[in-house]
Amino acid sequence: MASATHEVAQVLERNKEVLADYCANSWQLRTLHAVRKCRTAALGGHIDCCNNPSCRRLHLSYNSCRNRHCPKCQGHKKETWIRAREEELLKVPYFHVVFTLPCELNRICLYEPKLVYNLLFKTAWQVIKGFSANPKFLGANSGMIAILHTWGQNLSLHPHLHCIVPGGGIAKSGKWKLAKSKGKYLFPVKAMSKVFRAQFVAELRKELGTQQATAFYENLFKNEWVVFCKRPFLCPSQVVEYLGRYTHKIAISNHRIKEAQDNTVTFSVKDYRHGGKKSILKLTDVEFIRRFSLHILPKGFVRIRHYGILSSYHKRISIPELQESLGKIDLPERPPLQHNVCPYCKKGKLEIIVLFGVRGPPEGWKNKLEKQK
Repeated sequence: MASATHEVAQVLERNKEVLADYCANSWQLRTLHAVRKCRTAALGGHIDCCNNPSCRRLHLSYNSCRNRHCPKCQGHKKETWIRAREEELLKVPYFHVVFTLPCELNRICLYEPKLVYNLLFKTAWQVIKGFSANPKFLGANSGMIAILHTWGQNLSLHPHLHCIVPGGGIAKSGKWKLAKSKGKYLFPVKAMSKVFRAQFVAELRKELGTQQATAFYENLFKNEWVVFCKRPFLCPSQVVEYLGRYTHKIAISNHRIKEAQDNTVTFSVKDYRHGGKKSILKLTDVEFIRRFSLHILPKGFVRIRHYGILSSYHKRISIPELQESLGKIDLPERPPLQHNVCPYCKKGKLEIIVLFGVRGPPEGWKNKLEKQK
């Protein structure tokens, strides 16, 4: 993919003196400054040399911030994660389930994000686990991979979980039990929505107690909560590719930004309520940074979680056993992951030969780089 013309970092850089005005806490400010400095001289860098004898080109590289909210630092992480999950696939149907919180909870999300997002994970798994264990629906132990997103296309606060759930589970006999209709149907979404709403509000009430008036909790029951379940994927190999779109995604990619000038940012948005219709949204720098900051997660918060038979503890035993009994997936052949490949010869690997700090590369190496151009 070609490099983006405009970047989030550009907007942050031209507003660096006032970033603190848009942040709710010091952690958000640190994150914005990390994204602003990513792959610039401010973080130092290194000079690489191609190890291909017929090339030996020198390359100047600035260090990445490696922040999970940075649009430029997610590519390699995503591919590594996808490869690891592919090895754990089962030869069964998989469903994509989405749990969404109503906008009435947005205010609490702003002040208690860790509390609300942890409850979202906890309640979503309680719903999947409960329906899976119920003989009326499945009667088996299932699993789930859940990924938190907090944004809508216009960068508004829109917390929801993308979940991948296998169409079945391990019965008491120890054998795999397929979901109803030969794995084509998971659970009734209307029933899931009601249980999700009731359990979440009950847990929230336990945590907040009298901090919120009774009318607030009652208001949460006035509208239906959204639980969406797509039909199963055509084949298990599609599951990880699909989920890979969500794992290391951030609030907005640089490629969505069309213009960033005159203290405004213009970017593309999709309206999923109208079939993904595309449009353009223009925001001031102030509003753009404010909205971007809404989606900076609390320090150390885990946004990808595994549950049940797909959890780290259980899958070491359950996945190999199930793959043996159900058969292993025939995955398409992929070339090995290669990082630091020379962009000129496409054959050699870049090796670091000089490290430097914020002052930039030493004068001698600057001259060598200039002569090479």
